[in-house]
Amino acid sequence: MAEPARTNAESASTEAIARLQALLGDRLSTAEAVRDQHGRDQTWNAAGLPDAVAFVETTEEVQAIVQVCAETRTPVIAYGTGTSLEGHITAPFGGISVDFSRMDRVLQVNVQDLDCRVQPGLTRKALNEHLRDTGLFFPIDPGADASIGGMAATRASGTNAVRYGTMRDNVINLTAVMANGEVIRTARRARKSSAGYDLTRLLVGSEGTLGIITEITLKLYGIPESIAAGVCPFATLDGACQAVIETIQLGIPVARIELLDADQIRLCNAYSNLGLSEVPTLFLEFHGTEAGTKKQSELFAEIAAANGGGAFAWATHQEDRNRLWQARHDVFWAGRAYMPGKAALSTDVCVPISRLAECVTETKRDLEEHGLFGPIVGHVGDGNFHVLVCCDMTDSADVKAVKAFTERLAERALAMDGTCTGEHGVGRGKMRLLEAEHGPALEIMRQIKRALDPLNILNPGKIVAF
Repeated sequence: MAEPARTNAESASTEAIARLQALLGDRLSTAEAVRDQHGRDQTWNAAGLPDAVAFVETTEEVQAIVQVCAETRTPVIAYGTGTSLEGHITAPFGGISVDFSRMDRVLQVNVQDLDCRVQPGLTRKALNEHLRDTGLFFPIDPGADASIGGMAATRASGTNAVRYGTMRDNVINLTAVMANGEVIRTARRARKSSAGYDLTRLLVGSEGTLGIITEITLKLYGIPESIAAGVCPFATLDGACQAVIETIQLGIPVARIELLDADQIRLCNAYSNLGLSEVPTLFLEFHGTEAGTKKQSELFAEIAAANGGGAFAWATHQEDRNRLWQARHDVFWAGRAYMPGKAALSTDVCVPISRLAECVTETKRDLEEHGLFGPIVGHVGDGNFHVLVCCDMTDSADVKAVKAFTERLAERALAMDGTCTGEHGVGRGKMRLLEAEHGPALEIMRQIKRALDPLNILNPGKIVAF
């Protein structure tokens, strides 16, 4: 089964658009500006514009769209907030982009069971605002105010993953429209089950290639009694990484532990007015009781001092903590602002925690040896870090050098028994790396795709190709 040819897709989309126009009216847009918004991400991945954008409001509308697309063999691509970084939302073969921005409601909150059911267009910040008076919160924080549906589809994680896990660990069940138009629910609301295949986790991380998510049931957590946050500077990048490794190996239950190298601190100072020393720095946060967070921070301070760490500066007020973490979340925009006119390529890898220091320091050396500017920032508590490489897209030599660096970074991580992407996902940008990472298992993924989407209409050209 081949990818759909663009010429065939054009005629198929024409028929699909005519049929969907009758269903959706003015909620189906073919305006070029709308299509352009839905056909490109925030990095240098090639754009691919859909032929139309459908602004859906119910599961039944999504079902009807998928049925039309199946009958006309038209690609259909789910769209949340467009914050992905590996071309997940692009439409290389045209088709219909399904925009979930109007499906943004909290459907149910079960306070006693610590869970909730939401629509996919709801953003994580809106969910936590809704939960504020319940004493509960949803911890997965990828930085961008992403949609819950997009976070589930890409198996997002973020700054809190070291304590609370990723979307894989926090999705209880899903409602999804499959490629044949059937609506399924992947599980019940029980916290565990041994009944059959784990379809929930099959769809979490499938990037819209196996089914389109229309409802998500999530785990919730009690807001901690005490939250302590702050920053700790280090003399060397290796020292900061070693402090992270020892903290995790000793079982200190940090909620967040983020690494920013000296280049990234310089960018954050300029963009977010932080005024920090421009040296490798760890941003940390501890959750628990007052006594617990005090003990955790004291233990970390001892580890930091033994690895060249300086004085720990506390952010004691919520406003200070919010400012600190907002600066961390704005690193992508800080990088783009620092070098205007250049594209910002954000790439990530993840390695076993014992190899973190080695991988980070080798990566920094690689950048310096090849004359590339690439600040490093990472959710290092689970061995995941990002490099934001600035590239002049009008300079073919610069483009070639940056692409070669990303290949070396992925190869380095795989050689350390890591992964080519810890949280960005595959999309179009990292498809070429899956063979090296998964070997024969990649063919099993292709077989799953063929079984669930034999017409190859769900987000074609992502993760696996035929």
